Amino acid sequence: MTARVAVEARAVRKRYGAVRALDGVTLAVEEGEFFGLLGPNGAGKTTLISALAGLAIPDSGTLAVMGHDVRADYRQARRSLGIVPQEIVFDPFFTVRETLEFQSGYFGLRDNGAWVDELLDRLGLVPKADANMRSLSGGMKRRVMVAQALVHRPPVIVLDEPTAGVDVELRQALWAFVKDLNQAGHTIILTTHYLEEAQQLCARIAMMKEGRIVALDSTARLLASFSERVLRVKLARGTLPGALLADAAPEAGGGWRIPIADMAHVERSLAQLREAGAAVESLEVAEPELEEVFVRIMRRDDAVPFPP
Repeated sequence: MTARVAVEARAVRKRYGAVRALDGVTLAVEEGEFFGLLGPNGAGKTTLISALAGLAIPDSGTLAVMGHDVRADYRQARRSLGIVPQEIVFDPFFTVRETLEFQSGYFGLRDNGAWVDELLDRLGLVPKADANMRSLSGGMKRRVMVAQALVHRPPVIVLDEPTAGVDVELRQALWAFVKDLNQAGHTIILTTHYLEEAQQLCARIAMMKEGRIVALDSTARLLASFSERVLRVKLARGTLPGALLADAAPEAGGGWRIPIADMAHVERSLAQLREAGAAVESLEVAEPELEEVFVRIMRRDDAVPFPP
């Protein structure tokens, strides 16, 4: 059975004066995916999300959510989409519960109280349900923003830097809830500067730079292609033997970074160190990291096609 496409972009372009915010973006996110959209500031991520929501009109190309064109079938496309924006925007005259009830009304939902109650509970907002929005802390306001995006139970949820500046408790509660939603079939699209979050959560990742997608692949293949498992070792006495020195790279603080293929390789490396009479001060086996992948892709020649 072929997976249904939840979000599709075809050759989307958008300019703001001389700035090419989107430069021919083509992308398909399948239903039920947990998908990462990464890139430095100004890469075009938020512009793409704004175009999905119908807030920015592309100069050319098409966008669809759950098969609904965001311009020709805007009402259904918007009902299929929930967006948690970077900016915290709220009406200062309503309580938390009233905010969610009004948001339900915007989508024509009546008798939505049970779902509102569940959102309040899962996001730790029950104690603040009757508090005025302007009295909330920044972290609590962000929780309300998440609840607003989910109040109409959209099949596609876009999280645009949802954990920026929030405390550890909210971050853990949010990811637990979002993972439950994903397991229930919701498609999740995440943008974040916390690359360890993307590595842990996203099965597939697109990386953007200057309005273009410069890498698109599964997280596992990106890690395998651009990063490596390494042995980090710092010596208390002696030097690296020649067999290890050939592949090793120095690190700050006087340590060495040695690429390894597997744990048997680690054992051989340690045996070579013992045979050379070296004494190990510290030792660490480091797995591939998405941060390293990101840096390498952002630095490489833009002419290199994707996937790598």
